[in-house]
Amino acid sequence: MNHRFAEFELAQRSNRLGWLMHTLLMHLQLAAASPGRARSGSQDAADNARMTATVLLIFGLVYFGMILGGLPFLQLDRTGIALLGAIAMIATEAVTVEEAARAIDLPTLLLLFAFMVVSAQMRLGGFYDWVTTRLSGLAVSPPALLGVLIAVVALLSAVFSNDIVCLAVAPVLAQACMRRRLDPVPFLLGLACAANVGSAATLIGNPQNMLIGQTLRLSFAGYAAEAALPVLAGLALTWAVIVWRIKGRWQPAGGTLPEAPPAFEAQPLDRWQTAKGMVAALAILLAFLFAPWPREVVALTVAGVLLMSRQLHSSRMLGLVDWELLVLFMGLFVVNDALQRTGVPARLVADATAAGVHLDHPAPLFGVAFVLSNLVSNVPAVMLLLPVAQHPLSGPLLALASTFAGNLFIVGSIANIIVVDAARRSGIVIDWRQHARIGVPVTVATLAVTALYLAWRMPG
Repeated sequence: MNHRFAEFELAQRSNRLGWLMHTLLMHLQLAAASPGRARSGSQDAADNARMTATVLLIFGLVYFGMILGGLPFLQLDRTGIALLGAIAMIATEAVTVEEAARAIDLPTLLLLFAFMVVSAQMRLGGFYDWVTTRLSGLAVSPPALLGVLIAVVALLSAVFSNDIVCLAVAPVLAQACMRRRLDPVPFLLGLACAANVGSAATLIGNPQNMLIGQTLRLSFAGYAAEAALPVLAGLALTWAVIVWRIKGRWQPAGGTLPEAPPAFEAQPLDRWQTAKGMVAALAILLAFLFAPWPREVVALTVAGVLLMSRQLHSSRMLGLVDWELLVLFMGLFVVNDALQRTGVPARLVADATAAGVHLDHPAPLFGVAFVLSNLVSNVPAVMLLLPVAQHPLSGPLLALASTFAGNLFIVGSIANIIVVDAARRSGIVIDWRQHARIGVPVTVATLAVTALYLAWRMPG
């Protein structure tokens, strides 16, 4: 991500700091003036008020860091901030070590880990590079090539991690477009948007969907059926928006392409390793659809089988596991659990209900999910909103809204950042303006279709 883009995003998100700090101060005042303290001057009540204030302060700093992507003067990313937040909650005795351990949703983490191993198998087998090379060599027009790319990327992202798909496909796609004398930018943005939209099709397409599915115990087949229409419409709209915004200019402006670095060395296709990964993914999907076994146990067992390889060393496969994402999840689980113990979220929901804003109803939940996903990123937003997800359609609503919202800005999803960074390494600059020309209309269109679909699905 280039320096000017980072400065712009930091300024934009800093403007939201006033709202966050106002909310935090209001909660601190509520904690200090709690009914328990007003009725009694006992030491226990005072201690509880101080602990609530401490938890709110730590929580506010953690989510402030989620907004900015770091903290001023400290070399911390979102993972480091979440981890330090969890450590602070334990150190201040807001939660005990045992309570922190219970707060971590182990089945969700195991499911995430298992699919990272499956995706690593496919990547080391050269499958993603082979698919991208074959796609880029199709003798079709640029709009048709974009359509095929969107369809294939969406399908892969629905089964494997969307971030892994972008990481593997982006560098090969960038150089393939330059070889064909095509402007890589629309195709790279199509890759990012399709990966985000397509990943919403299943409960295993992205981390927030795994979390939603595990927490709310959603049916795998039931969710896929519910999400199918919005996702398919979203993919069609993504293609239409890009074609509309490009206006036939598929070659780079001036006919010149950036000077690319040395050719990216694609991973050669290993048919045996790729076949193993395909069979593993198919076995997991069939078990999720038709077997009553716990999903995390099925996925973890299959991942264990893949690790027992005579050719691929386990260190190579585990080296492709996104350990930082797993640590981010663990830290946020602890931070959010400490917040729930204060009772502040319950009071906020009650106050909002009294003011006529029912956060457990679909329309307000949809709007809040969109806003929070762009403020703090989709995984932290989903963790905050899951306690109020009580409506029968809350699961699909949260999954679709938080995922589609990720296309709005570059920092809205990890997949966007991966694509932009891969483009930069190939000598292609995608700044926030270029992304916004595609990302904003794609987000508005896909969320509008989703809102209409959910409204149609509402009983009565």
